[in-house]
Amino acid sequence: MNKFELARYIDHTLLKPDAKEGDIIKLCKEALEYKFASVCVNASYVKLAYSFLQGTEVRVCTVVGFPLGATTKEAKAFEASQAIENGAAEIDMVINVGALKSGKPDAVKEDIKAVVDVCKDKALLKVIIETCLLTDEEKVTACLLSMEAGADFVKTSTGFSVSGATVEDIKLMRRTIGPNMGVKASGGIRNLESALKMIEAGATRIGASASVSIVNEL
Repeated sequence: MNKFELARYIDHTLLKPDAKEGDIIKLCKEALEYKFASVCVNASYVKLAYSFLQGTEVRVCTVVGFPLGATTKEAKAFEASQAIENGAAEIDMVINVGALKSGKPDAVKEDIKAVVDVCKDKALLKVIIETCLLTDEEKVTACLLSMEAGADFVKTSTGFSVSGATVEDIKLMRRTIGPNMGVKASGGIRNLESALKMIEAGATRIGASASVSIVNEL
């Protein structure tokens, strides 16, 4: 795998609350230079990122219900709709972790489906299940609910909870959903070795803020 092949796996990410406009512009320039799959930014910066990346291969990704997943399905649907209007081609939403842990799978599925319906034919949807807060059984349930609701990807982590992606979780998620959905590994992937291990385990997308240094290890 060469530098540019690896770059196509990566969502070049900057979700820090203190990110400035200049930081987002730098992110977009790097994404164009290295040909990353997307830039992942907070919703308030979607328009800015889109103004830089419109007409290029690099897509704009944003987050919904982030980072806790504890907003209503209606709020998540509105966030997604507005982000798509502003130029987002990919949406990473956080599930309602509390509902899952309360034994309410229907509520979790409805939450995901509300965003699926908004994204249909307009944007790719990745569902963040926040693996570090779940048992293995809950991870499997969250993956199956995401698949049933019609999402395109399942994603490990927000990067804002207690820990990020692990190889074991990627393997479990891939086993659960089979070959036809994407799996995104995110949170704590800071070097080439960890990125390649995630891909080997079944990840088809990597979320990272250290993207430039990762690909430059090749």
